Amino acid sequence: MNGVAFTDRPLIHDCALPLSRHHHLSLQAVMAEADDTDMMVNYHGDFLKSDRKSSRYPYCVVWTPIPILSWVLPFIGHMGICTSSGVIRDFAGSYFVSEDNMGFGRPTKYWKLDVDKVCGNGAATWDKAVHDASEEYKCRPHNLCFDNCHSHVAMALNLMRYDNSTSWNMVNLCTLSLIHGKHVSKYFTKYMEMIWILSITVVFMLLLLLLFFFFFFFMVFYGGW
Repeated sequence: MNGVAFTDRPLIHDCALPLSRHHHLSLQAVMAEADDTDMMVNYHGDFLKSDRKSSRYPYCVVWTPIPILSWVLPFIGHMGICTSSGVIRDFAGSYFVSEDNMGFGRPTKYWKLDVDKVCGNGAATWDKAVHDASEEYKCRPHNLCFDNCHSHVAMALNLMRYDNSTSWNMVNLCTLSLIHGKHVSKYFTKYMEMIWILSITVVFMLLLLLLFFFFFFFMVFYGGW
């Protein structure tokens, strides 16, 4: 028509080539970011990288190792409990409950609890229990064996009657957090495994050394060497 030839082949402009390449690269970047996010969500139980960087773990009991003590006894560490917004409250010392600044550093493990198991008004009841327990422990001296950070968390759970129970204590908290707790990253998983193996090796070598000296002195004094 009017001397204009039509063709079934689409018209491709020169400027479309770099634009297409740009879109292809952008799509790859978005897909890679989505894959990283999916992997993070699967590993951390719905916690994104931004949550971990700011140490925000809503409705969680969090745990971090105590230097030297946790290396020898990995089930012993420092514990705190997070509010519905993820702010950590932990009994960090006598008459002191820390807020958003966990004693002994950022948490390395978390145990995500179910807010639906709280007896009351969900998030409001949870936050009130955490607040009331924290206010109570601001008036208490810290006792490593009988009234410690685990006791503070136990009181919060008892006040909210979590899982319809008022029998939370440092023993069952320590046990259950050890079973259900997840490391915040694979790095900490490997780190704690290496520390545990190293600690066991050192203890074993010390026991062997002690046994050797015992045997040596026994033979010197009683064996007639």
